[in-house]
Amino acid sequence: GDEGGRRPEGAHVHGATGATGAVKGRNLMRFLFSEVGLTFRRPRNLAMLGVLVLVPVLLGVAFRAFGGPEAGDGAPGIFTQITGNGLFLAFAALSLLVQLLLPVSVAVVAGDSIAGEAGIGTLRYLLAVPVGRTRLLVVKYVNAAIFCLVTVAAVALSALLTGLLLFPAGPITLLSGGTIPMTEGMLRIGLVVLYVAAGMAALAAISLALSTLTEVAIGAIASTVVLVIVSQVLGAIPQLSGLRPYLLTSWWNDFDGVLRDPVAIGEMGQGLLVFAAYIVIFGSIGWARFGGKDISG
Repeated sequence: GDEGGRRPEGAHVHGATGATGAVKGRNLMRFLFSEVGLTFRRPRNLAMLGVLVLVPVLLGVAFRAFGGPEAGDGAPGIFTQITGNGLFLAFAALSLLVQLLLPVSVAVVAGDSIAGEAGIGTLRYLLAVPVGRTRLLVVKYVNAAIFCLVTVAAVALSALLTGLLLFPAGPITLLSGGTIPMTEGMLRIGLVVLYVAAGMAALAAISLALSTLTEVAIGAIASTVVLVIVSQVLGAIPQLSGLRPYLLTSWWNDFDGVLRDPVAIGEMGQGLLVFAAYIVIFGSIGWARFGGKDISG
């Protein structure tokens, strides 16, 4: 051992550094838990979540009361299968909500993250706590991503319960013609939840970047929604088909790859790469803007 029972030189400094890092980590987690708790306690966010969860119920009741579309009506295959198998209600509900209502809810949470704090003057107090701008931005984004996952999962769960209550359930007939057991179908619904949540997390990165550009939260929220609508319009114009691979909205509905045998891993993988690219690009924009943002006023 060391003479006099002393620790080697530098051991104390190393231990102090490790302790400081542990304290910072605990503070960061407490900050994240606080943000998540605040997000899910806000009446506005709970109201949005309630509306999203209600949509699959209303959709299921409508199909139960009036019947679903026939295969020849031009409706997507997942909608024509709902009355025969309640599990398809989960696919149909997410396919419907991902067009606008889910993006709006994500825009409200992510767009308010920085701009909302700056607008009411609490941003400088948050930065007075030893968190740092980068860590603050990371916490805000992770909070938005968690909201995306919880919201999409809640919609899927609501659709599953409604579908099982109102319609028969059993083996799933895939869009490619094969059949899989009900248990495997449930697992594939889980994959859909993760895929859609990833797509919404990419949108959250855009909205958060816009949130660093203004002190008016509604501006960031509205800009995000407008971008989604414009992207969908551009993707629907045949003459602009070359833009589709680069538009975020073009990949949101590619989760129907789980309804093929084998699973369309290639297409879904490309979608995930696009989502990741959007997260990196707009995360970098948000970080660069927020790092030099004047919040003294």
